[in-house]
Amino acid sequence: MMSLAQSLLPEFDQEMMLTRKTLERVPTDKGAWKPHPKSFSLGHLAQLVARMPAWLTLTVQQTELDLNPPAGERKFPGYSLETTETLLREFDDNIASARAAIAAASDSEFMVPWSLKVAGKTVLTLPRIGMVRNTMNHLIHHRGQLTVYFRLIDVPVPALYGPSADEKAF
Repeated sequence: MMSLAQSLLPEFDQEMMLTRKTLERVPTDKGAWKPHPKSFSLGHLAQLVARMPAWLTLTVQQTELDLNPPAGERKFPGYSLETTETLLREFDDNIASARAAIAAASDSEFMVPWSLKVAGKTVLTLPRIGMVRNTMNHLIHHRGQLTVYFRLIDVPVPALYGPSADEKAF
């Protein structure tokens, strides 16, 4: 019988390949561009997408994350505008770590409860496998946002699950 990790890794590999294909198109010179004042800039959205695979590593290696921990505990780095090459290097490092963490996890480790907290208050608890899937879906959502940004600034949208208006073949 196939383990949970073995069943998850082909999807992980496919989604990370599509995400890299999308990140490759981020124009460094448009990093500060926003479609709306309340929106992330293109560069910050791309950085979020590049960093999200690290969340998978954290999910597999820990049992909780507090987004607003007590003073002195680990905080996530802020956003900066980076070159596309820098984003791709960070993404590649993050997917290598995430893939290794997923591959090493046992079925029983995937069933451990995992909690998302804010200032010590639990806002969500799922089996770890559910949070891994949730995080991958979250990454896919933000990758989709990037493709909308691309359309708005005339960057060709990559074919992902099928042809795009700009790319007819995979």
